Amino acid sequence: MKTRLSVNVNKIALIRNARGSNYPDLIKVSKDIEAYGAEGITVHPRPDERHITYADIPALKAIATTEFNIEGNPRTQKFMDLVLANAPDQCTLVPDAQNALTSDSGWDTITHEAFLTETIGALKEKGIRVSIFCDPIEKFIEGAKKVGADRIEFYTGPYAENYHKDRAAAIQPYVNGAKIANELGIGINAGHDLNLDNLRYFQENIPNLLEVSIGHALVVDSLYYGLQNTVQMYLECLTVKD
Repeated sequence: MKTRLSVNVNKIALIRNARGSNYPDLIKVSKDIEAYGAEGITVHPRPDERHITYADIPALKAIATTEFNIEGNPRTQKFMDLVLANAPDQCTLVPDAQNALTSDSGWDTITHEAFLTETIGALKEKGIRVSIFCDPIEKFIEGAKKVGADRIEFYTGPYAENYHKDRAAAIQPYVNGAKIANELGIGINAGHDLNLDNLRYFQENIPNLLEVSIGHALVVDSLYYGLQNTVQMYLECLTVKD
């Protein structure tokens, strides 16, 4: 089974916003990323709209020809209204604090069981597949299944941080978590700090990994390799070797 690559275009929007113009053109770049072979576009609009703006969402939804994935914190009603109005293929729920620099943990699916059950139900009524950010901890994966999530997205920050110290130890919690998820019949996505160094090893060791969402590292690599070539390099990392 091939793992899909969804490219997070937040950093493209951040560069655009730095000059207060439409350069680079987020819509054109997103179209190009799909043309270069990516199988999804991910965005994570934040309350301060420091990169992706709320106005970007319908424009991206209109041009996406692969999978459109919106990430964000559903505790913000404005975010929920945005997602429900634009009905992406997938919504990934992330428990970020409002002023978070970047995502840094998964959901406590036990403490927030009632909230997540209600939120996921509302999204699925609109035909939106729901994934929730999750640490590789058995009780939280079981909780994700209980609240009705279609998938979990493993928060891979700790894996990336420890990869060069001891990659076998770094990935072991995710191997254990994937085993539980597969037994429960819940899909597996992954994202955060995955890059050209650590991506292949992760993909090779996580059975039934459906999708990875990568933005920051891919955009940084494109400064050296070019965007088209970089997308191809990430796709190559996800290609199953005989």
